Amino acid sequence: MKTKTSFVVALALAVLGFGSTPVLAAEKGGAPEDMQVMMAKAKEAGTPGAGHAVLKSVEGEWNTLSRMWMKPGDEPQKSAGTGSFEWVFGGRFLKQKFKGDWMGQPFEGQGFIGYDNVKQEYSNVWMDNMSTGMMTGSGQYDKGSKTIKDTGTFSCPVTGEKDMWYRSEWKLAGKDKHIYSMFMKGPDGQEFKSMEIVYTRAK
Repeated sequence: MKTKTSFVVALALAVLGFGSTPVLAAEKGGAPEDMQVMMAKAKEAGTPGAGHAVLKSVEGEWNTLSRMWMKPGDEPQKSAGTGSFEWVFGGRFLKQKFKGDWMGQPFEGQGFIGYDNVKQEYSNVWMDNMSTGMMTGSGQYDKGSKTIKDTGTFSCPVTGEKDMWYRSEWKLAGKDKHIYSMFMKGPDGQEFKSMEIVYTRAK
């Protein structure tokens, strides 16, 4: 274990360009002062904090009611489903599993959201059984409205667009309810609401 640890420290120093002297010190089992400072800084940046605490109310099991619009002015397609959220990797990321239906077809998806302490922003990724692409986005938490607002892109299997723009608002309304809304651009380039999912905590 000591040999493995020394190797990892030495490799990190070599990659960061600290030269041969610190590497030799690390190989002997001791970390130089600069390395100790770096490791402390990395530990702080890699530890869940206030940004992650914002998401704590979402953990658990949920019933969902979804409304979807293909274009502005359409009647919404409605469907019921279930969702679950659990922390992974020591509370660094929140994992979501979703099941429902879309246009009469079974739908299931999985996503991750976390707070990047270095970038100081939320980042997320989503994938499901109706696309081979991943939706990715990033954004900030608005404390006044208790809403995480983000923007991102995805490849659209319907239009064939490789980087379709979207933005979303995830309102954390309380410990028993939250609302996710997604907005896209219509043929005229104007923004419209394309989806809304109301999550109600399962009793």
